[in-house]
Amino acid sequence: MNSLPLKLALLAGLGLTSAGALYTPPAVAQVSVGVGIGIAPPTPRYERVPPPRAGYIWAPGYWRWDGRRHVWAGGYWIRARPGYRYRPAYWVHGRGGWRFHQGYWGR
Repeated sequence: MNSLPLKLALLAGLGLTSAGALYTPPAVAQVSVGVGIGIAPPTPRYERVPPPRAGYIWAPGYWRWDGRRHVWAGGYWIRARPGYRYRPAYWVHGRGGWRFHQGYWGR
Protein backbone atom coordinates (compact mmCIF):
# COMPACT_ATOMS: atom_id res chain seq x y z
CA MET A 1 0.00 0.00 0.00
CA ASN A 2 1.36 3.42 -1.02
CA SER A 3 1.20 5.95 1.86
CA LEU A 4 2.04 9.00 -0.29
CA PRO A 5 -1.63 9.84 -1.14
CA LEU A 6 -2.54 9.50 2.55
CA LYS A 7 0.31 11.80 3.60
CA LEU A 8 -0.70 14.38 0.97
CA ALA A 9 -4.34 14.24 2.08
CA LEU A 10 -3.35 14.73 5.73
CA LEU A 11 -1.02 17.59 4.84
CA ALA A 12 -3.72 19.30 2.77
CA GLY A 13 -6.25 18.88 5.58
CA LEU A 14 -3.83 20.30 8.12
CA GLY A 15 -3.10 23.29 5.85
CA LEU A 16 -6.80 24.04 5.31
CA THR A 17 -7.53 23.74 9.03
CA SER A 18 -4.67 26.12 9.89
CA ALA A 19 -5.74 28.64 7.24
CA GLY A 20 -9.34 28.55 8.50
CA ALA A 21 -8.26 29.09 12.09
CA LEU A 22 -6.08 32.09 11.20
CA TYR A 23 -8.52 33.82 8.84
CA THR A 24 -10.55 36.73 10.22
CA PRO A 25 -13.13 38.36 7.94
CA PRO A 26 -12.50 42.12 7.38
CA ALA A 27 -15.85 43.14 8.90
CA VAL A 28 -14.89 41.49 12.20
CA ALA A 29 -11.24 42.52 12.38
CA GLN A 30 -10.80 45.63 14.49
CA VAL A 31 -7.81 47.19 16.18
CA SER A 32 -8.34 48.87 19.50
CA VAL A 33 -5.67 50.83 21.35
CA GLY A 34 -6.55 52.13 24.79
CA VAL A 35 -4.93 55.12 26.43
CA GLY A 36 -5.66 55.78 30.09
CA ILE A 37 -4.72 59.23 31.35
CA GLY A 38 -5.59 61.37 34.36
CA ILE A 39 -6.32 64.59 32.45
CA ALA A 40 -9.83 65.12 31.11
CA PRO A 41 -10.12 66.10 27.45
CA PRO A 42 -11.28 69.67 26.78
CA THR A 43 -14.78 70.37 25.52
CA PRO A 44 -15.06 69.37 21.83
CA ARG A 45 -14.51 72.22 19.40
CA TYR A 46 -17.29 73.42 17.16
CA GLU A 47 -16.76 72.31 13.59
CA ARG A 48 -18.73 73.49 10.62
CA VAL A 49 -19.71 70.30 8.81
CA PRO A 50 -19.19 70.65 5.06
CA PRO A 51 -22.11 69.92 2.71
CA PRO A 52 -22.89 66.19 2.32
CA ARG A 53 -20.89 64.11 -0.15
CA ALA A 54 -22.51 61.16 -1.91
CA GLY A 55 -21.08 57.88 -0.64
CA TYR A 56 -19.33 59.43 2.39
CA ILE A 57 -20.11 60.24 6.02
CA TRP A 58 -18.58 62.90 8.23
CA ALA A 59 -16.42 61.68 11.13
CA PRO A 60 -16.41 64.52 13.67
CA GLY A 61 -13.21 65.85 15.19
CA TYR A 62 -11.98 64.76 18.62
CA TRP A 63 -9.25 65.41 21.16
CA ARG A 64 -6.37 62.94 20.93
CA TRP A 65 -3.56 62.46 23.45
CA ASP A 66 -0.04 62.98 22.06
CA GLY A 67 1.75 61.70 25.17
CA ARG A 68 1.92 65.08 26.93
CA ARG A 69 -1.28 66.96 26.11
CA HIS A 70 -4.57 66.87 24.25
CA VAL A 71 -4.36 67.85 20.58
CA TRP A 72 -7.38 68.51 18.36
CA ALA A 73 -7.84 66.15 15.40
CA GLY A 74 -10.22 67.79 12.91
CA GLY A 75 -13.16 65.97 11.35
CA TYR A 76 -12.88 64.23 7.99
CA TRP A 77 -14.89 62.35 5.37
CA ILE A 78 -14.86 58.55 5.29
CA ARG A 79 -16.33 56.28 2.65
CA ALA A 80 -19.73 54.95 3.74
CA ARG A 81 -20.12 51.23 4.39
CA PRO A 82 -23.63 50.06 3.48
CA GLY A 83 -25.22 48.11 6.33
CA TYR A 84 -22.93 49.69 8.95
CA ARG A 85 -23.13 52.74 11.18
CA TYR A 86 -20.07 54.83 12.03
CA ARG A 87 -19.50 55.40 15.75
CA PRO A 88 -17.27 58.43 16.33
CA ALA A 89 -14.21 58.50 18.61
CA TYR A 90 -14.95 59.29 22.26
CA TRP A 91 -13.47 59.51 25.76
CA VAL A 92 -14.82 57.67 28.83
CA HIS A 93 -13.95 58.38 32.46
CA GLY A 94 -13.36 55.33 34.64
CA ARG A 95 -11.34 54.07 37.60
CA GLY A 96 -8.06 54.19 35.66
CA GLY A 97 -8.63 57.76 34.46
CA TRP A 98 -9.79 58.85 31.02
CA ARG A 99 -9.78 56.22 28.27
CA PHE A 100 -9.94 57.01 24.56
CA HIS A 101 -11.92 54.85 22.12
CA GLN A 102 -11.17 55.22 18.40
CA GLY A 103 -14.09 55.62 15.98
CA TYR A 104 -15.31 52.41 14.36
CA TRP A 105 -17.96 50.82 12.15
CA GLY A 106 -20.70 48.80 13.84
CA ARG A 107 -24.06 47.32 12.99
